[in-house]
Amino acid sequence: MITIFVINCLVVTLAVTVHYEFLSLLTRVSRKMRGPHRLRIVAGVLGAMLAHSIEIWIFALAYYWINLSGGHGSLIGNFTGSLLDCAYFSFTVFTTLGFGDIEPTGPLRFMVGLESLTGLLLIAWTASFLYYEMQRFWGENNTPH
Repeated sequence: MITIFVINCLVVTLAVTVHYEFLSLLTRVSRKMRGPHRLRIVAGVLGAMLAHSIEIWIFALAYYWINLSGGHGSLIGNFTGSLLDCAYFSFTVFTTLGFGDIEPTGPLRFMVGLESLTGLLLIAWTASFLYYEMQRFWGENNTPH
């Protein structure tokens, strides 16, 4: 149980760190970009989507490794054990979509719950970041361009 706790902490910490670094980078890049603010916002959205995709793959790799190592739970249902199945499962968990065609068993369920919570918080963080960036750019000229 301690092992899965440590793995959970490491995976969540890595995902949050990736998200922070991406938002920090997007802030620096958007301030240096020239041209209409629309392009800066689109770049921010695409950058955020890339960050979320990387975070989802971090969890997918953890699920894949845990499933291979055994002893910490597994994924069952419409699951072949492939990395792509783990990524699909991670996308549904991170976004809290949860189709239910793949289910976690054992201690792995705690990581699944943490991924849902992490995804919810990181998506909200992205939304507030993009809102702030839109307000900042629109505030420059008082109108959106």
